[in-house]
Amino acid sequence: MQEKESCSTLRTLLYKTINMRWPIYQASHILKASGVIAYPTETVWGLGCDPFNIEALERIIQIKRRDAHKGLILVAADIKQFEFLLSTCCAEDIQKMSDSWPGAVTWLVPHQHRVPQLVHGQFDTVAIRVSSHPLVQQLCTEFGGPIVSTSANFSGKPTVRCAVQARAVLGPYLDFILQGPVGLANAPSRIIDLRSGRVIRG
Repeated sequence: MQEKESCSTLRTLLYKTINMRWPIYQASHILKASGVIAYPTETVWGLGCDPFNIEALERIIQIKRRDAHKGLILVAADIKQFEFLLSTCCAEDIQKMSDSWPGAVTWLVPHQHRVPQLVHGQFDTVAIRVSSHPLVQQLCTEFGGPIVSTSANFSGKPTVRCAVQARAVLGPYLDFILQGPVGLANAPSRIIDLRSGRVIRG
């Protein structure tokens, strides 16, 4: 009897693990296939795509009706996923970023033409952040690199804070919605220019 109970408990735990990992896998697979997804972040719901897929980037710009010159934020699971952008940064600057992450601080770093123009917009910097949201971290880990993170709304319209709103507002334009709660932060991330130290927002 005890052995049967142990087997049942093991099956339940295994099912829960698979159940948690499957949506992350689905979202990652869709990102790799040029898809656009909605997902929860620390503050609001975001739209995401592969930052090196021009087709997907163009779709996000069109969905949001956003000015392509504004650029987009990239989020990652850890600072290592941004190494391709930070190879010329000094140790002091790397430490500054490391000390602020994971968390609600977005740094503007020189892009050195290592990301598409739709990501950096009209600027010589690109906005990057290591997310503290567990689902975002898992998604970027499964995807294998940073993803685009821009608010899930039409430009100039209110942001959305739940999956129901995301589906109601943007559902027809999306390939996948990653279910989960929004974080408790009540303000957008701070934005700091790495070179000057100037606080752009926050």
